[in-house]
Amino acid sequence: MIIGVPKEIKTAEYRVSITPSGVQELKRHGHSLYVESGAGEGSGFSDSEYLSAGARISDKKTLFKDSELIVKVKEPLPSEFRFIREKQALFTFLHLAPNKELTMLLLDKKVASFGYETLQKGDSLPLLAPMSEIAGRMAPLMGAYYLQKIYGGSGILPAGVPGVKPAKALILGAGVVGTNAARIARGLGFDTVAMDKREDRLQHLDEIFLGAVQTLPLDHSSVQEEIRSADIIIGAVLMPGGRTPHLITRGMLKTLKKGSVIVDVSVDQGGCVESTVPTTHEKPVYIVDDIIHYAVANMPGAYPHTSTLALTNATLPYLVALANKGIETATQQDMELRSALNTFDGDIMNEALKESLNEI
Repeated sequence: MIIGVPKEIKTAEYRVSITPSGVQELKRHGHSLYVESGAGEGSGFSDSEYLSAGARISDKKTLFKDSELIVKVKEPLPSEFRFIREKQALFTFLHLAPNKELTMLLLDKKVASFGYETLQKGDSLPLLAPMSEIAGRMAPLMGAYYLQKIYGGSGILPAGVPGVKPAKALILGAGVVGTNAARIARGLGFDTVAMDKREDRLQHLDEIFLGAVQTLPLDHSSVQEEIRSADIIIGAVLMPGGRTPHLITRGMLKTLKKGSVIVDVSVDQGGCVESTVPTTHEKPVYIVDDIIHYAVANMPGAYPHTSTLALTNATLPYLVALANKGIETATQQDMELRSALNTFDGDIMNEALKESLNEI
């Protein structure tokens, strides 16, 4: 199979979808690779390293024209739409639920699109997990940073000092993002509360943190109560393939403490805060009703070397399987790859995505 690796063009996105060692592995299985010039520089991989691994360095137009399978990190942006061919295959983070324009393009061009974020192995999401771990660990750091008064925050030091209470971190969701956020929040000295609808996730947090993280059920009345005293709120709710429900409405913002910070990690799927609007690393925050919103849609891109290695460690085995089996066979015989399939031959294959688009 001919595989293309474009350079990411999302603002301040420095990750790359394949490392030179990944190229070597795919070449070992008999596949050909086109890598766009400069694609790996942001993650610390030079064109010469890809050449040495056996890839062909190419421009974007040629890469898309000649490749059967396009492998990316982030979803194609509008300026890339014209390069996508009819019935091409795409393997990347898609997050299509809030992105009707891209969804319609993939349907119109009958693209076989596989989303990292919907690939399931048992009850886990193995391709989303490494980026969720990084985003979860970043979230309290970003919240702590923007609590500084010079950035419009409340001026409360996360860890407090003797005689002064620490700040409170409220985490909505206790999955991979929420668990990692709780780990770092506790390490920074926050008084940490995690909420989730699943009793087993709350029990897991209670066990691993030995009671140092308070756990509460995630319901409307509890959220309303807890947000009033929170200094940072981390949105860590996931609906695989679907749009994230709004747990905090615009009206509820008025009940928050002035200068508190919302870090909505759920932004890729629409955000769990109604006032969430996607931002970039160049301009990561905005203020609504005196509340700072951090909603960067590619948080792990800020640490591209770590993120690229973590992501490609997870994706490479599936990429090899997809290339070896071919698109048709993979979608028919490999249940894990099939679970990643969002669109195929003009049809939506993911039920959560279908429901979300019907609601728009």
